[in-house]
Amino acid sequence: MLAESYPYYLANEPRRPNTDLPVTDKYTGEVVTRVALADAAAVEEAIAAAVRATGPMRRMPPHARRAVLEHCVRRFRERAEELALALCIEAGKPLRDARAEVVRLIETFQAAADEAVRGGGEVLTLEVSARAEGYRGFTQRVPVGPVSLITPFNFPLNLVAHKVAPAIAAGCPFVLKPSDRTPVSAMLLAEVLAQTALPKGAFSVLPTRLEDVGPFIEDERFKLLSFTGSEKVGWALKARAGRKKVVLELGGNAACVVDREPGESLDVIADRVAQGAFFQSGQSCISVQRVLIHASHYEALREKLVARARALRAGNPRDEATTLGPMIDEPAAKRLQGWIDSAVARGARVLVGGRREGALLEATVVEGVPPDEPLSAEEAFGPVVVLQPFETFDEALRMVNDGRYGLQAGLFTRDLARAMQAWDELEVGGVVVGDVPSFRVDTMPYGGVKGSGLGREGVKYAIEDMTEPRLLVLRRASSPDA
Repeated sequence: MLAESYPYYLANEPRRPNTDLPVTDKYTGEVVTRVALADAAAVEEAIAAAVRATGPMRRMPPHARRAVLEHCVRRFRERAEELALALCIEAGKPLRDARAEVVRLIETFQAAADEAVRGGGEVLTLEVSARAEGYRGFTQRVPVGPVSLITPFNFPLNLVAHKVAPAIAAGCPFVLKPSDRTPVSAMLLAEVLAQTALPKGAFSVLPTRLEDVGPFIEDERFKLLSFTGSEKVGWALKARAGRKKVVLELGGNAACVVDREPGESLDVIADRVAQGAFFQSGQSCISVQRVLIHASHYEALREKLVARARALRAGNPRDEATTLGPMIDEPAAKRLQGWIDSAVARGARVLVGGRREGALLEATVVEGVPPDEPLSAEEAFGPVVVLQPFETFDEALRMVNDGRYGLQAGLFTRDLARAMQAWDELEVGGVVVGDVPSFRVDTMPYGGVKGSGLGREGVKYAIEDMTEPRLLVLRRASSPDA
């Protein structure tokens, strides 16, 4: 069970000035715990502490940063079931999905521990012309300084890990604002960080009111803002961020193409699509939202997907048998049900699902959705998948590229030339061949183009954003006279 209340963490230390942030069980809707809420003064104190910690963090040896991260790995393993239960309660994740997220949390911190001692500098050949003879160049990666981190509700451990762990590996002090809907997971992570030898002020974890979030975005003492969340909010934050670096991991409406010769059985494809569309109630920016199916397979695959959606068991996420939990809240479920109704009013057909009880929305499969309907054109962020047939591969690629998002795409094909064509032509951050776009390994470069964001996450790539190259040039001394 969760504790009665949780502190926030300011300059590495727990503070309990209040219990003003209620946290609900996303299945029952009941308030189950409370978290301290930071005010404007606490945010200012955290930023000032991060500035003071800039030098000590930069001077912290790589092996010491690795030790911090490895301590976290050990403690997360020891507390894995506690962390999974917290996710289950505050985020509504079925236990299966919650445990999988804890595994990814551990993998992300371990990857950061490995990267912390790799450096990343290089030796440069400068003798590219006669005037540069005798010169050599070297680079090292140095931390940018204090960084601001803002994370969403849907992966309250792993998306926090994808910002916090690289910051530690890079040597950057950070101030984190977790989602006020799911703050407990970040507080448990901060509790573990507080046991380490990080310099005073190296980290703060502060849930805040909306009116106090401005400094996370606008304060020039931060040298980087890393935000994961909605497209609308992300680009608005970038416009306010000033001269600092900005990394945005935003939304999508990921498509999966099933080619004429898909290279897998339709049963395997149906299993993977159902997993990609409905895991954690579709609340993932790379959830399978659109399935583009060659006409020769359309009816057969449609039947299999409907059967798999119907077989999912919705209910209490603490029940080990539950495979579909609630959405984050009832308004989110109502919004998506409204999109389904809007599509149906324009001729779409619900093949299975579509009904809602509170925050629980059934796994839903829809066909015939007009391309300009929100259910197809926007980010659904829920347990709904739209089916569309196609005749030619070029047509399918055009359908994937239609619209303003471009995060990841999946492709089932046995044709290597078509796989390479998709890689060349799809306007996305990543193409996954032989699987759904929901696939992610925490070391790979992850991010989107167009409305889906700016920059890349994945431990190594986040570290690159949190550091900058510093050049050293050496000129060979002239030989002394004989």
